[in-house]
Amino acid sequence: MTAAKRPRRLRDWLVDFALFALAVVWGIVLSGLRISAAEVPSVVPAWLFTLDQAVGALGCGALWFRRRWPTEVAVALVLLSSFSEMVSGAMLVGLFTVAVHRPPRTSLTVFALSLLAAVAYALLRPEPGAPGLLLFFIGAACQGTATGWGLFVHHRRRLLVSLRERAEAEARRAAREEIAREIHDVLGHRLSLLSVHAGALAYRPDAPPQDIARAARVIRESAHQALQDLRQVVGVLRAPVGELPQPVFADLRSLVAEAEQSGMRIRLVQEVAGEVPDALGRTVYRIVQEAVTNVRKHAPGAAVTVAVNGAAGTGLDVAVTNTAPTAPATAGQAPGPGYGLLGLAERVRVADGELEYGPLADGGWRLTARLPWPS
Repeated sequence: MTAAKRPRRLRDWLVDFALFALAVVWGIVLSGLRISAAEVPSVVPAWLFTLDQAVGALGCGALWFRRRWPTEVAVALVLLSSFSEMVSGAMLVGLFTVAVHRPPRTSLTVFALSLLAAVAYALLRPEPGAPGLLLFFIGAACQGTATGWGLFVHHRRRLLVSLRERAEAEARRAAREEIAREIHDVLGHRLSLLSVHAGALAYRPDAPPQDIARAARVIRESAHQALQDLRQVVGVLRAPVGELPQPVFADLRSLVAEAEQSGMRIRLVQEVAGEVPDALGRTVYRIVQEAVTNVRKHAPGAAVTVAVNGAAGTGLDVAVTNTAPTAPATAGQAPGPGYGLLGLAERVRVADGELEYGPLADGGWRLTARLPWPS
């Protein structure tokens, strides 16, 4: 939106007044020079001098409309400057304005027209004792300076707008990535439970009734919890202000207990001194959640050890280790392109931590993270 289309601010009024005053002072100085040189009666007829002052006052008044009609006002002032000396100050302001608010091609066209007006002025009102070519170059330099300054302001504003739009686009991209990570973390764990137990039912249709009932109960509870988590996420996204539901470090035991209830062989070894900050605890929770989800998907039957230790000032170490799988992957297990680990690596990087993961010699897998914990 251009300045001509938006309501004027106090700064706009101050700038308009300053430029108007500059044009008026310019005209007064020129009038004073004419009078002090006693050229009014000898060189410039009295009626022409009076008309020149009137045109100069009219041109200064036209500057108040320069934001609404920058090109029209600039062209009118340029045409008047072809025979009026007192309007030259207002004409320079007009050249500056059209260069600021209009495309460069338009401002350069008006500038070229102002050069023709300067030639016309030199022919219509020659100055005795002053070379006409010198006066033309002085006027052209002033007009070029006004136009160049306006072009500088024009391109600077466009650059600032471009940088602002780029920053907004980057913020939107970061927000989308954050939402994608949170949705993956919140729902991936639940859906992996659904996939594993549904696949187990399909793989072993002749399983004992108690095993089938147990798997069905886990599927039902996981589906219900996944639906609740999804409702929370959607509710936050619809709200004008808010944050996605976030776990804390204390929820880590519940996560491990839930995995154990689903049939996973898992244990938690925790040696943490002090109260873990919420942001750090959330990162630890997401690391363990992603690691447990990956074990469930890719290493069924493996035993898992979650070790968390550290203290303020020394940092926090997280290690999730699993043995080799004891059962083959079933068709029901959800495949994935590794977006979870990519998102996890980005989360750890944002926390200024280090993440490593890879296979072990015995067929297992180990994921470790080192996170800073300021004292």
